[in-house]
Amino acid sequence: MARKPASMYRRLERPYTRRKYMGGVPGSKVVHYDMGNLTAEFPVTLTLVTKEPCQIRHTALEAGRITANRYLMTNVGRLNFHMKLRVYPHQVLRENKQATGAGADRVSSGMRHAFGKAVGTAARVMADQKVFSVSTTPQNVSHAKMALKRAGHKLPTPAYIVVDKGGELIK
Repeated sequence: MARKPASMYRRLERPYTRRKYMGGVPGSKVVHYDMGNLTAEFPVTLTLVTKEPCQIRHTALEAGRITANRYLMTNVGRLNFHMKLRVYPHQVLRENKQATGAGADRVSSGMRHAFGKAVGTAARVMADQKVFSVSTTPQNVSHAKMALKRAGHKLPTPAYIVVDKGGELIK
């Protein structure tokens, strides 16, 4: 059966995070939370901030992370940035599988006792919450902005970029 669209899980609903009561939750697809040069201090930090509260699936977080990291690696280089994913997908998403095809009406019970099976995880984000942060040098700010903009296209909510130059915030 095909995956349901992300619009089904975008709304904030009742939280469900107790994995010890569930019979198996698929693992998160997010591979790394810190990328680039982890030891250097950079003077400029750019942050991708959400505008609306929503749930971001782990697949969307990983897609945004891959997009931004690949753009920064090719245009800036591994040693000239530090990127951090700031949210973790704790929320477990459930789906009530419906049988389809001939004879399905005799097999499935519809929405009766529709608890659902765990199909993935999501991160709950509120309005004005940081999702990605990139620290870099002043000459690479334009590349970092483009990387965060591309990562923002993968998220199910509108987002904006905040630039912090040594304590001075610039939207």
